[in-house]
Amino acid sequence: MFKKLNNEDTNKNLKLMMLSASVLIALFLYTLIKSDSAIQGGSYYIGIGFLLVLLLISFYLQKYKEKIQKIVPKNKYQGDNFEQAVVNSDLEQNQYIQNENINPISSNITFKDVAGISSVKQELEEVVDFLNNPQKYIKYNVSLPKGVLLVGPPGVGKTLIAKAVAGEANVPFFYQSGASFVQIYVGMGAKRVKELFQVAKAHAPSIIFIDEIDAIGKTRGIGSNEEREATLNELLTQMDGFDSNSGVMVIAATNKIEILDDALLRAGRFDRRVFLKLPSLSDRKKIIELYTKAKNINIDIEELAHNTSGFNSASIATLINEALLNMIKNKNKTISEEDIAYAKQKVQYGKHELSIMCNEEKEVLATYQAAKAFFTKQKVALFDEGIINDDCLYPSKSKLIEQIKFNLAGSIALEVIKKEQYVVFKSEINEAYKIASNMKDEYKMIRDANELIVNIKEELKKDINANIQEILSLKQTLIKEEVIVF
Repeated sequence: MFKKLNNEDTNKNLKLMMLSASVLIALFLYTLIKSDSAIQGGSYYIGIGFLLVLLLISFYLQKYKEKIQKIVPKNKYQGDNFEQAVVNSDLEQNQYIQNENINPISSNITFKDVAGISSVKQELEEVVDFLNNPQKYIKYNVSLPKGVLLVGPPGVGKTLIAKAVAGEANVPFFYQSGASFVQIYVGMGAKRVKELFQVAKAHAPSIIFIDEIDAIGKTRGIGSNEEREATLNELLTQMDGFDSNSGVMVIAATNKIEILDDALLRAGRFDRRVFLKLPSLSDRKKIIELYTKAKNINIDIEELAHNTSGFNSASIATLINEALLNMIKNKNKTISEEDIAYAKQKVQYGKHELSIMCNEEKEVLATYQAAKAFFTKQKVALFDEGIINDDCLYPSKSKLIEQIKFNLAGSIALEVIKKEQYVVFKSEINEAYKIASNMKDEYKMIRDANELIVNIKEELKKDINANIQEILSLKQTLIKEEVIVF
C-alpha cells in the first residue's frame, strides 16, 4: 500500500514540474513578443533556454522513471522503508496484543479440589447450573446476575474458586488480571476489554475472570487517570451490552471492594457478591486433608488445624509443600511433625504476617471478638473483621449509636478485661469515629462527636463489667471452635 502511494506522489511531482516549466516558458515568450524593445542583453534568452532544458529533463524523468527509481537509493521514510517504519511503529504500540493473545483455557479443577468453601458453594452452584442448563431458567424468564464479585483477603482462593466454577460447568475460561488492561497508550486498555468480550461471546457459554479488578475499577476521580477511566468505561459498556442469557458469566476478584466505582456494583453488573474469609478451624482441617491426600503422613491433622490459626488456604498449601521438601531432603518417605515444625518457620501467613499465632495473641483476638458477639448477637468467627450492618435507608440516631457501640465493643472489652489498651482491627475504630463525625457534621444530630464517643465508651465499660463472665465464656468457645453461632 505504501509503495503504491509513493509512485503516485512521484508522478504528481513530475507532472507539476512539466506544467510549471510550460507556464513559465509561455510567460517568457509573451513578454518577448510584447516588450521586445525592453529586452537588453541575453538574460531572457538564457532564462528561456534554462526552462527548455528543465522541461526536457521533466519529459525524460517521466519516460524513464521506473529505471531511475531502481538506481536512486530510497530514503528511510520512502517506499518499502517508509512502510516498514510505519509497521514497526504500529507493532510497538500494539505489542501487548501480540504478546497477550486472548485464548480460552479449559479448567480441570472442580469443587472437590477446593476445600473450605462450604459457605459459598451453594451460591456458586447456581451459576454452574445456569451455565449447564440455561433453558431451565430461560423458559421462566429468569435472569441470573451478569457478574459475580469475589471479595476477600489475599490467599483465600478466589482464583481457584473461579476455575472450579469453570471446571464444574465445563466451559471455556478466560483469565485476565486487572493490571493487564492498564496500558501506556490511551485507548489500548479499552480495546483489550472489547476484544475480550468479543472472544468470550464467540465461545459462549463461557466465563470471564478478571483478577484484581480494583486495578481498573477504582472510583472515578480518585487518582484520575485517563487511560484507566477509559478502560473502566468500556468494561461498563460491555457488561451492559450483553444480556443475562448470552451464556457469558463475568467473575471478578478483589480485596478492596471499598474503592470500587459504584457503577460496577449496581444492579445489572456485579450485583452478586460472595465474601470469602480466612478459613475456620473446620475449614482448615478439610484443607489439610485435601493437600495431604494420597501422601504418607505421621501427623495429627486436628492439632495442626488448631495450630494454624490465621493461615489462609494458600499458606496451608505452602506449609504442606515445604514439609514435603524437607521430608525429601532428609530422605524420608513420611511427613512427620518435625517436617511440619520446620515448614512453619518458613511460612508467613494471614493479614498480620505473623510466623505463628501464639496462645496469647489468640486469646487477645478471642476476647475482642467475644465482646462483639455478646453485643451484636450475630454469628462471629475468630478472624472476622467488620460488623455486619443492616443497610438502613433512614437510620435513626439510636441505630447509629448502636453501630458505634458494636465497633468499639472489642477494644473496650480488652481494656476492661486485660487492663490494657490494644489495637486489633483499626478499621472498626475508624468506622466508629466516622459515624460519630457524620452525626455531627452531616446529620446535625449531636454537637460534639468526641463527647459522644466518650459517653459510649463509659456505657460499654459498665455493660462489660456487668456481663464479664458471659463474655469470658464466649471467648473460650471461640478459642476452641473459632466460631460462635447464636
